[in-house]
Amino acid sequence: MLALQYIRENRDAVINGLQKRNFIKLDLIDHIIKLDQQRRNEQALLDQKLAEANNLAKEIGILFNKGESEKANALKTETSRLKSETKVLQEALHITTQSLFDLRTQVPNIPHESVPSGNSEKDNEEIYRSGDLPSLYADALPHWELAAKYDLIDFELGTKITGAGFPVYKGKGARLQRALINYFLDRNTAAGYREIQVPHLVNEDSGFGTGQLPDKEGQMYHVQNDNLYLIPTAEVPLTNLYRDVLLEVNELPICLTGYTPCFRREAGSYGAHVRGLNRLHQFDKVEIVRIEEPQHALSALEGMVGHVKEILNELQLPYRILRLCGGDLGFTSALTYDFEIFSTAQERWLEISSVSTFNSFQAERLKLRYKDKEGTKKSVHTLNGSSLALPRVVAGLLENCQTPEGIRIPKVLVPYTGFEMIY
Repeated sequence: MLALQYIRENRDAVINGLQKRNFIKLDLIDHIIKLDQQRRNEQALLDQKLAEANNLAKEIGILFNKGESEKANALKTETSRLKSETKVLQEALHITTQSLFDLRTQVPNIPHESVPSGNSEKDNEEIYRSGDLPSLYADALPHWELAAKYDLIDFELGTKITGAGFPVYKGKGARLQRALINYFLDRNTAAGYREIQVPHLVNEDSGFGTGQLPDKEGQMYHVQNDNLYLIPTAEVPLTNLYRDVLLEVNELPICLTGYTPCFRREAGSYGAHVRGLNRLHQFDKVEIVRIEEPQHALSALEGMVGHVKEILNELQLPYRILRLCGGDLGFTSALTYDFEIFSTAQERWLEISSVSTFNSFQAERLKLRYKDKEGTKKSVHTLNGSSLALPRVVAGLLENCQTPEGIRIPKVLVPYTGFEMIY
């Protein structure tokens, strides 16, 4: 959520940023500014009335102490009037404040100046590419056929148990999944991220704090009886560890990592492009989260990008990095880099990580602050990234590492899998 002061003082910059996102409700900004002025006027008048009432109460007390009851009782009439006026003002202020809050929740984050203009993923900017695209043998298979051939993943059994998009991992497929989780966590903790285990369900306040609610409500699984949501990413519970917290500057930066299953309804997703592991309703992911002083956030983002690059280099997977355009940027993000690996068998790029900075957008919603060295309270900047999402990493490994003899496991994973080949 954008800070009111920022909107007031940077109206034109806010509107220009929203235009880069192709956001059409630009009149919301002037409405917010007008309503904010109304709120401040109502607050000033309320403060004035409360001060008057307080002074009258003191004066009445003095008069009673002097034995001047008649004068004191006369002033009580004025006190009653002020009390009624104060109540009306408090109710009006509450309505205005709530309306202002509701309007602010509809406004997405402002893109960083480096974000390119554009309407969709076709306009994203490729900024880096690594690795040669492998040439597979003539009878190479897509990952869903490899999974069936080597009895690694059973999609039909998952459909029987739950429904489409809930695969069952078996044998070496399950061990590969566990190996990747442990490898990612080990790489993250070695880089200074603290491992945290978090709940897999969150309440409304947590969903709102990181921006999933109300923006992505239809994409989340909702447990109605308890009003809880299954997490779409570990970012939600990890970041909400610090909701309503005032940090000291010496506690920053905060660097966290966690493994969780992730649940996404992915309503309307169907077709060949979502076959196999390409898009699931339940999948495993290891996440990294950072909480930073504003002046260090961009360098922290570059460090996170470099960290994911190192992991993909060790896995020896060909990949590229995209800077998302304004039209493809997430609601809460100011700047996002997407990592994609190339699936040679499918002849397409598969997104396997997003690394983003949100500036103070999430911190405003979370009411997450820190005190600088002078004791001034300020909003932190929050960042997060997939490090990494497993399904498409597994798909890329199965497809790109296949040989006529079997699937070769990258050397870095062998200590975790306990085997070098899948036969």
